[in-house]
Amino acid sequence: MFKKLLFLSAISISAIVFSQNLKEKLGSYLDSLNAHHKLMGSFAIAEKGNSTFQKVVGFSDVEKKQKANINTQYRIGSISKTFTAVLIMKAVEDKKLFLENKLSDFYPEIPNASKITVENLLQHRTGIHNLTNEQEYWTYFNKPQTESSLINIIKKYSSDFEPGLKHEYSNSNYILLGLILEKVYRKTYAELIKDKIARPLKLTLTEVGGKIAPAKNQAFSYNYSDGKYDLSSETDMSVPIGAGDIISTPAELLKFILGLENGKLIKKENLEKMRSFVDDYGYGLIRFPFDKSIGYGHGGRIDSFRSALFYFPDLKVAASYVVNQSAIDTNEVFDIMLGVTAGKDFEIPSFKTIQISENELQKFVGTYSSPDIPVKINIFIQDKKLMAQATGQGAFPLEATSGTSFKFDTAGIGIEFFPSKNQFVISQGGTQNTFTKE
Repeated sequence: MFKKLLFLSAISISAIVFSQNLKEKLGSYLDSLNAHHKLMGSFAIAEKGNSTFQKVVGFSDVEKKQKANINTQYRIGSISKTFTAVLIMKAVEDKKLFLENKLSDFYPEIPNASKITVENLLQHRTGIHNLTNEQEYWTYFNKPQTESSLINIIKKYSSDFEPGLKHEYSNSNYILLGLILEKVYRKTYAELIKDKIARPLKLTLTEVGGKIAPAKNQAFSYNYSDGKYDLSSETDMSVPIGAGDIISTPAELLKFILGLENGKLIKKENLEKMRSFVDDYGYGLIRFPFDKSIGYGHGGRIDSFRSALFYFPDLKVAASYVVNQSAIDTNEVFDIMLGVTAGKDFEIPSFKTIQISENELQKFVGTYSSPDIPVKINIFIQDKKLMAQATGQGAFPLEATSGTSFKFDTAGIGIEFFPSKNQFVISQGGTQNTFTKE
């Protein structure tokens, strides 16, 4: 028995050491991504309620060479919707609101308001048009907005479908929920975040954001191209109220989702309602599979910030990141983070690329189409670089990995050309499609 216990102890110690080594490797991987200008941001993992990994790479302010740290605040984008949904459930508990309340009780001027419930808004099942889908959005996104101006914008678009008919993501839904919360509590959304979420969980770095202030350890966001970081435009945080206006850190986001799971914010039965997924969306929560487990949480994007926060109840694992620059598919990074908690090893990419002459690139140039996909892809050369542009979308650069292979890491795209056949095969997200030159 004694020998058996020693043997089991040795196995346990070996597993702990392997886990620690994997987390060190994860840190090295993130350092490598940063060194190759693929990523800047902050990352955190919690297991069984305890923090087991934190890492920060890159700058919060490139111009001033100000490095980010674990207390740097980032814009978290649509993870804010989970906060809003929690506040709505808190309002239900406080009898300030009912899920059956109609939108017409608050904003009768919105199309179909008498048919839309608060629950419809939470689940994105309203048919209310997404204001961020319109080109007009980019004329006012960086200007202060009022309740009146936001309602005037939302109400002028006709409904996309009948309320309750289907799920279709719309930022307009959560802007309306943010404004409804202010009405029923007669407090600002910022005050509600502070009083009903930040204070109970002792979060000191989670709040509604304003103009980015690097002097307060808040991060700008960037795009990296042509050997330099370009500062991204900055959304005025009055625009995405309730939908994307919160700033935080991955470590505090983990405290938030663990507090939600442990009943520190709302009753357990109301969390269960939030997790009543229809079309993989609940109340401000996305259903997220990993291996054989199902987690819940949300992703986010605003300006050039990208973020994710998910918790897996059966694994007792929570993971979060917020990046302020990415030239790689951050979903792949998140998959590696989750894999590390499950003891899965991974390879650190070398990021080696090769240079191909403009004359050699010419053989790939042309317009390509596929019978399986209703878009054409134009391949062209710009500033001696091979570029690709799908119908109705922006152009993106292709980085050579061999004489005929190219990649665009930001979207996880790989393209393999077959010049003799006038074709290429494009890979993304595990799917492949063949395009032929016209």
